[in-house]
Amino acid sequence: MPAADTEPGMSGGGTAAVAAPALPSQPPGERAMSVLWSFAKCLGALLPVYLAGYFGFSISVVLFALMIYMGWKHSRLEKLARLKFSMFLLENERAFATEKAPRSKRDLPPWVNFPDVEKVEWLNKVLQQAWPFIGQYLEKLLVESIAPAIRASSIHLQTLSFTKVNIGDKALKVVGVKAHTEHDKRQVMLDLYLSYAGDVEINVEIKKYFCKAGVKGVQLHGKLRVILEPLIGDIPLVGAITMFFIRRPKLDINWTGLTNLLDIPGLHAISDTMIMDAIASHLVLPNRLTIPLVADLHVAQLRSPLPRGVVRIHLLEAEDLTAKDTVIKGLIDGKSDPYAVLRVGTQIFTSHHVDSNLNPQWREMYEVIVHEVPGQELEVEVFDKDPDQDDFLGRAKVDLDIVKKARVVDDWFNLKDVSSGRVHLRLEWLSLLSSADRLSEVIQKNQNLTTKMAEPPSAAILAIYLDRAHALPMRKGNKDPSPMAQVSIQDATQESKTCYGTNSPVWEDAFTFFIQDPCKQDIDIQVKDDDRALSLGSLSISLNRLLETPELTMDQWFQLENSGSASRIYVKIVLRVLWLNDDATPSTPSPRPLAPGSGMGQGVITSELNPMGPGGLAKPPPTRPQHTTPDPEFATEGVLRIQLVEGQNLIAKDNFMGGMVKGKSDPYVKIRVAGITFRSHTIKENLNPIWNELYEVILTQLPGQEIQFELFDKDLDQDDFLGRFKLNLRDIISAQFIDTFYTLNDVKSGRVHLVLEWLPTVADLPRLEQILQYQSQQSYHNKVVPSAAVLFVYMERAHGLPLKKSGKEPKVGAEIVLKGVSHRTKICERSTSPRWDEAFHFLVRDPRDESLTVKVLDTQLAVCQRPPGEAGNDGGGEEAVPRWVPSHLDLRQRIGFSVNDGTNSAGQVKLTTGYSIEESRLFITIHSCRSLALAACSKDGADPYVSFILLPDKKATTKRRTATKKRDLNPEFNERFDFDFSLEESTQRRLDLSVKNSVSFMSRERELIGKLQLDLDQIDLKTGITQWYDLVAEAN
Repeated sequence: MPAADTEPGMSGGGTAAVAAPALPSQPPGERAMSVLWSFAKCLGALLPVYLAGYFGFSISVVLFALMIYMGWKHSRLEKLARLKFSMFLLENERAFATEKAPRSKRDLPPWVNFPDVEKVEWLNKVLQQAWPFIGQYLEKLLVESIAPAIRASSIHLQTLSFTKVNIGDKALKVVGVKAHTEHDKRQVMLDLYLSYAGDVEINVEIKKYFCKAGVKGVQLHGKLRVILEPLIGDIPLVGAITMFFIRRPKLDINWTGLTNLLDIPGLHAISDTMIMDAIASHLVLPNRLTIPLVADLHVAQLRSPLPRGVVRIHLLEAEDLTAKDTVIKGLIDGKSDPYAVLRVGTQIFTSHHVDSNLNPQWREMYEVIVHEVPGQELEVEVFDKDPDQDDFLGRAKVDLDIVKKARVVDDWFNLKDVSSGRVHLRLEWLSLLSSADRLSEVIQKNQNLTTKMAEPPSAAILAIYLDRAHALPMRKGNKDPSPMAQVSIQDATQESKTCYGTNSPVWEDAFTFFIQDPCKQDIDIQVKDDDRALSLGSLSISLNRLLETPELTMDQWFQLENSGSASRIYVKIVLRVLWLNDDATPSTPSPRPLAPGSGMGQGVITSELNPMGPGGLAKPPPTRPQHTTPDPEFATEGVLRIQLVEGQNLIAKDNFMGGMVKGKSDPYVKIRVAGITFRSHTIKENLNPIWNELYEVILTQLPGQEIQFELFDKDLDQDDFLGRFKLNLRDIISAQFIDTFYTLNDVKSGRVHLVLEWLPTVADLPRLEQILQYQSQQSYHNKVVPSAAVLFVYMERAHGLPLKKSGKEPKVGAEIVLKGVSHRTKICERSTSPRWDEAFHFLVRDPRDESLTVKVLDTQLAVCQRPPGEAGNDGGGEEAVPRWVPSHLDLRQRIGFSVNDGTNSAGQVKLTTGYSIEESRLFITIHSCRSLALAACSKDGADPYVSFILLPDKKATTKRRTATKKRDLNPEFNERFDFDFSLEESTQRRLDLSVKNSVSFMSRERELIGKLQLDLDQIDLKTGITQWYDLVAEAN
């Protein structure tokens, strides 16, 4: 089989699966029905002719009826074709507009784009047009509804009135809208970027106190999330609308009247903060505004859903902070007294401050509840503590969606808006378990952890939804009470809103508590009158009862104690255990490097100096996992076997004397499937070629996959097109076996004979010998031996790798090799226990004769020694010759795999190759090289550069070269080269690249270090590929 590089990491597995060949078969009943149906259609076509002759009709009547039928049939087919094309265009608008439009029409108008956040100018025009009428509605709402409610709430406000309500001429603007469609299919999630700078004017008067106040001008900027759920199969299609700000919006208010006093510098910040607190109490997470659109909808679940998870934040340290406490007006730099403020939504934490230290160590831990991902962020702000106003030292933001995906993030984050400084955080995503099976294990782990915080880590969270109460006792004088509820767990107490003038209040409030040990804690609910003095009832529930319920949930009425005989309260209680996956490892564990002369007093963290874990946590020794945890889709692929048999009646392209004398063609076939391209050999001067070649490819059963076949006539200059056709993979999977001719499209004549087999993988080892015997009897012109099995490999992690000689953790990658086919994992940054979580697969000819090799390599070039007896020019015993040396990561004694040192390698080059549809250009980026020392070993190293040409190129117009890097065996170039080629022309080019050593004319050193030849038709140029390629050394 021709070499075809598959994309690593698409899918793979950890077991070998045998591919069983399928044989063509069709039940006799289906064959009989097919023959009968064909016979019936022939009779139906001949029946009108027979009837016309039988009744003696003229032949003109038959012809007229036939013309009418053909016209109706043609019109019907055209209508169906137009409908199908319109549907296809709507489903593939982006691809059609950017890729499939003809070159002459590719200059699209400026409004044709496909952004992530879309503009909605039409909505802004609608808002601007309707703004006066929105103002009328708001004036009516304030005067007729809100003002009476305010007057009834207090005797001091009985004379309040709105004297002027004018929302101005400037409408609210929706700057952009982002739709999230990749999550729950039962909801529509929109992010609205709002901006309002309006000339609103609202005046309020309280006549009793001769008080006038108002607002004239408001600015509001923020991101409002709107969730339409649940989607229902009836009008209005949406059950409810939920709105909230993910983060506090920016607010600026211009006060008038007595409220001008609020513009005093000290009061201005206080007033804005109070108003923002009022907005946050209703519209900023975790609070939501839910508007039901249909009746009988359980709004509580929408207004107070369970959190997505919990993030445990370890605020470890910071370094290189800005000095703010200067002396003599800045002539002498001093220090700072830094502290940090951490904010997630409305949850805010403040660390202790460290006196006179630009590299502070806090070692503090916090736990935050995450309600929405993607969307919520962790914001860390660092300040310098001062007696008057604290100075700003920088901020950093972390998207919590990244933490959710990585499970553990341990990294340094640069501080923004300042000249220097960074902060070290460890973030852990804790999943919510609805079972108490692992509760004791979690509690035991938490007892082993030590922090500077007074409270140990939490083992669970408790969500309490306080719905309503019924038949509460009356106040003295048989008056209705104004009940509120206090929910307490140990020392933490939260209060509900107050429902005025009713003994059957409806609170619909939600509370969340962190629980350290559910076995030792109780819930205490006190229902009181609004003056907090009169108790209306109480309820105490042990969390031990909750541990015995299904899914740790109680949803029921409870009888109130110390209350009326009929007094009840309805509460929903949900307990969730906080679980940190044992398999989670830091996604980017990058401890601060040890600077010369630095010590423990400066907060240096290395694996040798600091045996404690992040946040001062004592880490138990990690254990090796017994099993991998791949994706459920792992090892579910099958093998598509394509046998290219022959072609018939191809068109002749090699004509002579201007086409007067017909010649032949030199046909070959290109097969494209799943980003892989196969090419047959060329058959000279034959319009009925016989190839008899076999190709195999491992595929995932995804809908919509197609196999493309293109035929060309091989010529000296540009190959001529001989036709194409496409096949749907789903049809092949359904049939299992197809042996037929396919007609070529876009040409006058020609067809191709194919034998297609879909081979599902089965774990049936006894059939292996039978399959091997069957495969050995097959022979093909391209010398391919059919595969007998598929090997799936899941590379999860390595464990306990040693440190480098410098004491630093290595940057580790792995390479898996099976009989000349290799795949490489990603590079894990600075870790002795790297985690890859990547899957690969290999086609195996004979499992008895093939062996798998796993190489675990440090990507940083190490120092290697000369073999004994080989003296250098300086007479020393060793010489710095950088190369890939895996000996310090030797796994031979660990996992039993062989580790090769790669001494025959000529090095590698990293390239990005792609095609820009917008610019109609082919681009090639030369990033870097590595391991060049093995081929360019000299006393002073090498001065490498890269040169290349795109073949065929007779005049060398595409020849390019990079700059030369002096004395660098690991050079970084990062140079991009563009070529004005069409996409079709780009796929016909071959990259001929050389990495050379810049030497003088009289030098005896070798100039060529390594070469690379790459056919661009084997690359998906539209998406672009960045990859390391092996260089081939020059033959001696």
